[in-house]
Amino acid sequence: MIARKRGPPEENAIPEESERPKKLRKGHVAALILATGGSKDIPLKNIKPLAGVSLVGWVLRAAIDSGEFDSVWVSTDHDEIEKVAKSWGAKVHRRSEEVSRDSSTSLETIQEFLKENPEVTVVCNIQATSPCLHPSHLKNALKKITEDGYDSIFSVVRRYQFRWKEVKKGSDECTEPENLDPAKRPRRQDWNGELIENGSFYFATRDLIMKEGRLQGGRVAYFEMEPEHSVDIDVDIDWPVAEQRVLRPGVSFAGGPCDTDSGVVSANVSDSEASSAKGSIHSRDTEGFSVSIHSRDTAGLRKLQKNDLKVVLLISEEDVLRQMRFKLKMMTDCEVMLVGEDPLKDVQSMVEKEKLDWKDVAYMGCDAASASCLHLAGLSAAPADAHPDAIRAGKFACKQGGGAGAVWEFVEHVLLQKQQARLQMKQDLIDRNCF
Repeated sequence: MIARKRGPPEENAIPEESERPKKLRKGHVAALILATGGSKDIPLKNIKPLAGVSLVGWVLRAAIDSGEFDSVWVSTDHDEIEKVAKSWGAKVHRRSEEVSRDSSTSLETIQEFLKENPEVTVVCNIQATSPCLHPSHLKNALKKITEDGYDSIFSVVRRYQFRWKEVKKGSDECTEPENLDPAKRPRRQDWNGELIENGSFYFATRDLIMKEGRLQGGRVAYFEMEPEHSVDIDVDIDWPVAEQRVLRPGVSFAGGPCDTDSGVVSANVSDSEASSAKGSIHSRDTEGFSVSIHSRDTAGLRKLQKNDLKVVLLISEEDVLRQMRFKLKMMTDCEVMLVGEDPLKDVQSMVEKEKLDWKDVAYMGCDAASASCLHLAGLSAAPADAHPDAIRAGKFACKQGGGAGAVWEFVEHVLLQKQQARLQMKQDLIDRNCF
C-alpha cells in the first residue's frame, strides 16, 4: 500500500524529513461525494438505481458503514440528488454556480467545501460511480493518514497490460513500446504489473488541498484495490457490467439482516395495494375493505422464515383493519402488528424489545409515514407504486407494485445480501488468519 518500495536503510541513518512519521493526526475527517445532475451520457446517473440501490447510495453506504467519518457529505447542484443524499443520512453541500460549470474541476469544488466547513482537517473525495467500493477499503486507507502520518492516499488497481505509443515519422504512423522490451516479453508471473489510478477515492489533508492546491502530494501513498472492486461507470455500456459485479458474492456488502441470523423483516400492508394483480390472494371484510397479497409474496415471506428471519406484518388504520388481522395471519403465517399513524414509534419499541439495532432490520413500506423507518433500516424498499416519499427513502427500488410481487423482489434482495455478507465474513476471517 506504500507509494514506493525502499531498500534497507543504512544503519543509524537519519530519515529524510518527508519520510519521518508524523504524530497521530486528530481532527474532523469528512467523506465528500461529488454528484452533479448534468451527466450527458446517462441522465441523472448518480441517482439511477443499480441492482435496486441508487448509484450514489452504494458509496454512501460504504462511507457510513466504515464508521470512520465524522461527517458524510454529498456536494451537488440538483434537488433530486439532494433528496436521495439526505434519505441516506448524508449532509448536503449545495455547490455554487462558480463550481458547477462544465469547466469546473473537482479540486475547486472540494476547496469550496473546505472553506465552508473549516472544522474539516482531512477529506476523502469518494467517486459516486464506484459502486463496488467496500467500507474496509476506506477504513484501511484512512489509517495511513491518521496513524502513519501521510498527507494523501489514493486508490489504485494493478494492471498487467503492455502499452504502446503513437509515433509519427513524416507521413508514416508508427508505434513504439512504452513499458516493455518486445525482444524480452516478460511472463505475467515475472512482472509486478503497473499501478493505475482507479478513481474510487482520494484522501488528502486540508493543508495540501488549500495551501498547495492539489489532492496528491506531500508524503503520499497508494491503496491497492482488487480488480473486482475497481469498477467505474462512465458510459451506458458500463451499467450492466457494474450491475452484475455488485451482485457477485464477496464483492457487494450490506447491513441489516444480511449479517445476522436474528434480524427482523417488517412489511407494511395497506388496503390501497393493488387488488387486481394476477396471482394475488384477496381477503375482504363485511364492510368492503380488502387486503391483497400476491401468491409469490406469501412464498417469499415463508422463505424468509425458513432462513431464520422473523417476519412481522404491520397494518395501520386500526379501526378499519382490526378484523383483518386474523385473516392476514392465516394468509401469511406471519406475526401481525397494528401500528399508529407514525409507525416509527411502534417499530422502535419492537426493535428495542428484540434487542436489535436498526441495521438489523429490513423494512418495506408504501406510504409517506413509513419514510422514517425506511431511512433507519439497514435494508429497506418500497413498491413501485408507493408514495414518492417512501420510494425516495427506500434503499432498494422494486420494479413491481404493492400486491403484485414487490415483497418477493425485496425478499430475494435481502437473502442475497445475507449470503454475500456471510461470504465476506468468511473471507475476512481467512485474511485475519493469514497475517
